Amino acid sequence: MASQNLANFALDGGDPRMGEKNPGQYALDHGHEGGLQTGFSIEAAQVHNDSSILFEEYLHYAQITRAEEREYEGNLIKRKDPWSLGGIIKNRFSKGHVHEVNAVVDGNQITTTHNNWSTVTDLEWRQASRATRTASWGSIFFLITTDILGPSGAPWAFSNTGYGPGAALYTVFGLMASISGWYVWGVYMHMDSDRYPLRDFGQAFFRVFGKEVRHLINVLQSLQMFMLVAVLILSLGGSVSQVSIGQNGAHGNGLCFIVCLLIIAILGMILGQIRTLQRFGWLANLSVWTTVITSLMAVGVACNSDPNYATMFGSFGGAGSAFGDLNFPNGTVESHIPIRTFAGTPPDGYASGGTGFLGTYQGINTIIYAYGGAMLFFNLLAEMRNPWDFWKGMLCADVFIYLVYMFFGLLQYSQQGQYTYNTAIQSINPYNYQTAGNILSIVGGLIAAALYGNIGIKVIYNNVFMELFHFPALTTKRGKLIWVAMVPIYWSLAFVMAGAVPELGDISSLVGAFCIGNFTYTFPALLKIGFEIKKGAMLPEESFDEATKKYVRVDSGFKRWIRGYRKTFLLTSFNIFYFLGALVVCGLGCYSAIEALIGAFSGGSVATSFSCTSPYAG
Repeated sequence: MASQNLANFALDGGDPRMGEKNPGQYALDHGHEGGLQTGFSIEAAQVHNDSSILFEEYLHYAQITRAEEREYEGNLIKRKDPWSLGGIIKNRFSKGHVHEVNAVVDGNQITTTHNNWSTVTDLEWRQASRATRTASWGSIFFLITTDILGPSGAPWAFSNTGYGPGAALYTVFGLMASISGWYVWGVYMHMDSDRYPLRDFGQAFFRVFGKEVRHLINVLQSLQMFMLVAVLILSLGGSVSQVSIGQNGAHGNGLCFIVCLLIIAILGMILGQIRTLQRFGWLANLSVWTTVITSLMAVGVACNSDPNYATMFGSFGGAGSAFGDLNFPNGTVESHIPIRTFAGTPPDGYASGGTGFLGTYQGINTIIYAYGGAMLFFNLLAEMRNPWDFWKGMLCADVFIYLVYMFFGLLQYSQQGQYTYNTAIQSINPYNYQTAGNILSIVGGLIAAALYGNIGIKVIYNNVFMELFHFPALTTKRGKLIWVAMVPIYWSLAFVMAGAVPELGDISSLVGAFCIGNFTYTFPALLKIGFEIKKGAMLPEESFDEATKKYVRVDSGFKRWIRGYRKTFLLTSFNIFYFLGALVVCGLGCYSAIEALIGAFSGGSVATSFSCTSPYAG
């Protein structure tokens, strides 16, 4: 009706141009849904794991969506305001998306301020359906950096590998991680569409390898996200405990240890209420800068004071040790061994990671996991307004992370040599700087934990609650209320895990060795192998039938895999080599983690569940 200020257009397949009674009902058909018996719905678009849909059909609809995104972004750039500092600050806190009309999704309805439905284009409605896609590439830069950047272990990695091997390994694994990210982006761009959105790693594997592999991937990703949150509650709670104990144990046990964990969990429940990653962007910005400031502080102090000999002597020292004797005379540091650095692998006794290959591999493990983060890339892409720009955020993040690792790791190792501790801020000597570093680490770590929780909840919600129990989409009012309730439940379970499992850190190392390395190197290579082979198997005489909305193949079975491999022989052969090499690396990581776990349990754990006694109290 012309007198109405708002016109509601239902996504039920109705089309006013076809003579329906209600001119307010408009079909969001994406150019192709008009022939379907049942209309398009926002909820259905979020969960498409139908085995009857062929691989080539995903490619067909993705091509349509990518072309529409190009057109929309081109029009948006023309309308953008001139650059200004105020505009940048405003964008930091914006929802991150601008529609040509005021069109929003509420449940299964699209609402617009247009009074006349005929003035609304198909493209406008498609943009309204992408209501959850709000993140810009600038936000993606900070989110990737928040997820991946962890320079506190870089100096220790160099102390176990030496200058040359450490620099070479950081370069090689940084390059391979970038290739993996490029693979993820490429697969997403070819397989995501408005009709069949691609939300996570599990859906990508489903479309290439089938439902069994998808379930395995989803379980591993959910497990890793949950363990990361639990371990961060434990480690950040430990930092709170250290601060509360004071210098030289001035406050005894300090704050009850389980209360320290509870404080972190409650803060995580509050931060976790931020639902969209665009709104998370400004927190990720803060996390990045707290990490950088902590690193600069550690380097600056290391250049102007002695290493923290007491920490190293207490952990690795003893008579005849390359780290000196804890029982040095009169409380001085005269008995410490001079600081030494090495161009190659340090000799036995000069690497705190241990002796022999396994000792050196502890440093290599740190480098391998330093770039772990590709497991979130599909989730980040799924919330981008314009996924064409993902490479910008990823490339800037990769270069920035690599430079931070090299600068920070090499400089602090040069100053502290074999006395570099596995947590850089604990390597510095003045207590006040250690405390400041701990506080900054708490801020940055809490934001990272909230990010992991955000992705972890979404993976579970999309793949379990929406698909199996038909819960509403998170863009609906009911979905938002469910999110509010799920966040404290998720963090409460992580808190229980952190407080109840005595050797959680060692167990998490094993999970991390199996999950982080595989998601960063092995799984992207495997996904690229399957994707390229299936894409290469397509024949010129095959096509998408517009009448049936199905792709017509001329053959099937193993012969398509053989044909696809032949057509993509060089690229696929490289990726098979990459995949096998990544498996070996992750296998060695699992082996070293299992050895550490055996050592922890065979030595007799002194940790107890839900204890009030701090493990950091003297």
